Amino acid sequence: MTNPSSHSFSALQRARLIQSRGVAWILILIVSFFSLRLMAVVPVIPPGNTNEVVLDSWTFEDTNYWTTGLGYSPISFTNLSVSFNGPGNSLLVDTTNTAWLQYNVFEMSGATNINIESDGSAVFWFFPSWASTSNTNKTGSGPGVAGRLIEVGTTNGAAGWWSLFLDSGGNNLYFSAQDGLGNFTNYLAAPITFDSNSWHLMALAWTSTNTTLYVDGAFATNGPGLSVLPPANALTNGFTIGSDLATGTLQMHGAMNNLTTYNYPVDANTVETIWTLAGVFYSAEGAIAQAPSTPEMSPAFNAIAGPGYLSVVSSNSGCGNNTNVWLTNPTSVMTNGAANITFTIAGGSNGLPYDVFATPALGQPLTNATWTWMGQGYQCCTYTIPSLTNSDVFLVLGTPQDSFGNGLTDAYELLVLHQNPANGSQSGDGMLDGWKVLWGMNPLINNAAQPSARANYTYDGTGRLEENSGVSYSGFSQELFGFDAEGNIFTDQP
Repeated sequence: MTNPSSHSFSALQRARLIQSRGVAWILILIVSFFSLRLMAVVPVIPPGNTNEVVLDSWTFEDTNYWTTGLGYSPISFTNLSVSFNGPGNSLLVDTTNTAWLQYNVFEMSGATNINIESDGSAVFWFFPSWASTSNTNKTGSGPGVAGRLIEVGTTNGAAGWWSLFLDSGGNNLYFSAQDGLGNFTNYLAAPITFDSNSWHLMALAWTSTNTTLYVDGAFATNGPGLSVLPPANALTNGFTIGSDLATGTLQMHGAMNNLTTYNYPVDANTVETIWTLAGVFYSAEGAIAQAPSTPEMSPAFNAIAGPGYLSVVSSNSGCGNNTNVWLTNPTSVMTNGAANITFTIAGGSNGLPYDVFATPALGQPLTNATWTWMGQGYQCCTYTIPSLTNSDVFLVLGTPQDSFGNGLTDAYELLVLHQNPANGSQSGDGMLDGWKVLWGMNPLINNAAQPSARANYTYDGTGRLEENSGVSYSGFSQELFGFDAEGNIFTDQP
């Protein structure tokens, strides 16, 4: 396959208007530098003997009915999306709405989809849309909830449950179970440090004498054999993938690909072989780094602003206002394996900044892809985004509309944060999401409800601060603090 040093995209200059939740964007460029998309389905490793079998598999290619590899339909599903990262389609569970994908443990035909009552294992690829909070290379938020990867039964019922799940910070993997009498055990706990938008291989194996977890082809931890299990009546609830059935909110907030279940515990050699042979299909696409932001406080608060990665090539004067805005004259030039994309922002209104977003792979709907902010540009200006190394890049232009006035454009909230722009404080703690993003906080976490971090404030009848309590307690008085003529504190030292 040849890679020309320069590509012209005149055939793509006609923009297409995208409508989502009342916010208009323009889908501008679909730039394929190498014209390569890996669509192969990676085969599972065959068992070692005839008594060891693959129970079922989920490639998630059937996005209409979500049938299994053996053709079994789910019990129920809602608010699922598709990611095109990795080989073929991937299940994406990453929404502010309730979402789940539920299957039978036992089918009417007598087939077993997942074997939890005796020896078994489950192997799958996971693509988080978040980074671990322990990740020092990135500002991570984790999934924000105890995200379920696979769960049998329901954790809010007395019937018992069984689950492989993440902690809210994305720093640990747990394998736990509870029986019908309320007895609970945590079989496994393994620390993880994930980057956002990168594939990880998970393999969980269990027997009556041992449980083992592998991450990215390597042994992570092991624990005691299965002893506490949900009773048979709990299995009538089936099992869920990527979320919980009880609330539909304990989502993995990421994508899953090629889940396979076995009636025997996969061993270290099998896991390493899958990681080695299939890993090439999952490492081709990397995340696009977000550009540095220069927040603005005037004339309005904008948490994400500035040129970012956009470098000005030229500008023209005398452009009139236009209701629509689009990109035109796009080109890409390859230099040492990296692409410099050049384009012009046409239409739009004079003086208004327009956000440019990029993703290595589209999702369905558009907002479910993993988008990153590239910077802001203005009408009638030509820009270059330099040194993009992804084989595929998709660009979207966002308008300055901020429905709530929380310092984030609607486009940024929908594309990057995957949240409702009509709600200025997603967690309900009253702090605007724009300030949380500016300070590196997770908009989905209610900080006022975190006892290790919160400070509670009380005010007098005129709205002046009187007292704060929490981790650090202090009362405010004239004897300890200086006040101005209006009663405002002007020193922070008692």
